[in-house]
Amino acid sequence: MTNERERTVATGADVDWDAAAAAFDDEPDHGLRAPEVRAAWAARLRSWLPAHPCDVLDLGCGTGSLSLLAAGQGHRVTAVDSSPAMVALARAKLAGQDAEVLRGEAAAPPVAEGRHDVVLVRHVLWTLPEPAHVLRHWRTLLRPGGRFVLVEGVWGTLSPVGTPAARLTALLAPVARRVHVERLSDDPLLWGKTVDDERYAVVASV
Repeated sequence: MTNERERTVATGADVDWDAAAAAFDDEPDHGLRAPEVRAAWAARLRSWLPAHPCDVLDLGCGTGSLSLLAAGQGHRVTAVDSSPAMVALARAKLAGQDAEVLRGEAAAPPVAEGRHDVVLVRHVLWTLPEPAHVLRHWRTLLRPGGRFVLVEGVWGTLSPVGTPAARLTALLAPVARRVHVERLSDDPLLWGKTVDDERYAVVASV
């Protein structure tokens, strides 16, 4: 992990995402530009999402890379980000797909309750105050039998930030069942490099 990456992670909640949007996809796991990185994320997403077409809510979608993969796998996607610049890039990336991109806060997205089968969130929950409250609200956005797909981790060496898997599973206990944790740290294709910090996905049914 580079020093620049550590500085970005350490202040993730305070980043000017409009200013960061133009270079956001330069990170291998953000833009998914390399075919092998894109294929690695596509395979994981295929294993996490339902096999049949469903309604996916991608919160904190950034430039829409995961939304694009989900739409490409036949799902109907609603993507939400608070940054106008990110929203503009995501709309361009998702043009022609069965997808809608909305501007709004990840913690309280501008969508109706009970309309989605999956809440998909990558590297966002750790930045939000009161994560337990946020998860309870996200639960209301899911249909019965829906699921959370949460990709999180702990980053940095000098001042680590993030949410350990054990902490997230505890937060999910009141709102979900059949919680499955999948370690992602040991798959360098996902990140475009070898990593040694804690990175994981949690798939939890409601």
